[in-house]
Amino acid sequence: MQPHPTQIKLHRRSRVLEVIFDSGERFELPAEYLRVHSPSADVQGHGPGQEVLVVGKQQVNIAAIEPVGQYAVRLVFDDGHATGLFSWPILHRLGARQQENWQAYLQRVKAAGLTHPDDD
Repeated sequence: MQPHPTQIKLHRRSRVLEVIFDSGERFELPAEYLRVHSPSADVQGHGPGQEVLVVGKQQVNIAAIEPVGQYAVRLVFDDGHATGLFSWPILHRLGARQQENWQAYLQRVKAAGLTHPDDD
């Protein structure tokens, strides 16, 4: 059975979304991380290999969290992006795989000839 969030809390100052699941897992997900990994078609594309590399979002924050039924939230980012639905499985996967996802993102940024402040 998939874990469900018991608490979702936005820490505006640190730009972190804290998500606690009924499994006892707790994740602190930076707004930038959520923005560049948005499940929206704008970021994921419409099929494999169509993902869009989103950069320059270090200062992005979450302006609103909108519940969508009993299965997801829509995160409204202060850069105007609001089309991705973060279902409970997606939020959990983003939390559980945060380190590997972030490293893969930084590698994609580097491969594109760009830099990110988190680069070693």
